[in-house]
Amino acid sequence: MTVAVILALYAVFAAVLLPRVLGRVGWTDRAPRLAIAMWQAASASVVASALLAAFAVAVPASVVGHGLAGLFEACAMLLNDGATLSTTSTRVGLTVGGLLLARLAYMGGAVLFGARRERRRHADALALLGRHDVDLGAMVVDYEQRLAYCLPGRNGHAVITTGALRSLAPEQVAAVLAHEQAHLNGRHHLVLAAADTLTRAFPRVPLFARARTEIIRLVELLADDVAARRHPRIHIAAALVQLATGKVPAFALGAGGATALARVRRMLGPQAPLDRRERLAGLLAVTLLLAGPVTLAMVPGVSAFLAHHCHSLLGL
Repeated sequence: MTVAVILALYAVFAAVLLPRVLGRVGWTDRAPRLAIAMWQAASASVVASALLAAFAVAVPASVVGHGLAGLFEACAMLLNDGATLSTTSTRVGLTVGGLLLARLAYMGGAVLFGARRERRRHADALALLGRHDVDLGAMVVDYEQRLAYCLPGRNGHAVITTGALRSLAPEQVAAVLAHEQAHLNGRHHLVLAAADTLTRAFPRVPLFARARTEIIRLVELLADDVAARRHPRIHIAAALVQLATGKVPAFALGAGGATALARVRRMLGPQAPLDRRERLAGLLAVTLLLAGPVTLAMVPGVSAFLAHHCHSLLGL
């Protein structure tokens, strides 16, 4: 029970305090991929802590300590033995854990299938209004507003308007389409879907709201960095200036948007990448966030396992 309390307290305090702590990290713009992993790990640690706390309440440590086979046997007993199931701690643990999982599954399905439905409708409209340009490797739409975005999914592709083509130089077009291709190759829509799921499932949790905001920004920085491997940063910056005011569909990923001007400054004044020590520190933080709750939850079971087998050996 002590471990369950600690895990529950960690989930509460981490959900409130981690946004402030991680928000002060100064290297995120220099390593957006690692920063995305850090925010994801922080969110996962809160969810895992809540679920493991419920599990620790429902299943005694002594049961876990008797091994995997014993655990399955205990679960069967819990399902078949009404007297055991009627204990308050077991009922509370199973109810809370089940509700959390059901909420996550429902919202995850709503986010994924809702976005897929909207993308399919948009793709049908593009098939009527646009044309595929083989040289560009993108769908071209006759539209005056300067837009460039990607439509992710199984048959994902980049989209650019004629307004953008008229405003951008050919090398700028190539750079911005490389940005969109980075979104598609990296499956960034799934990263954003995971963040959306948590904010919709638990809208009042500060960590999930801040993580979503940061991840939206960081995936754009990451796509900029991938594009900059093949194209001069000045071309990316110039394209972002032209596309800054464009508004892409909510279910798409676009090169412009609210973060465009800040990204222009980043492209024109690049910072040094993380050195080995900084990168190791970031990886350690991600590892601790992911492994910490699981390790803590295992302590009672491991202790019970050792006590049980040591007692058996001594008995021999």
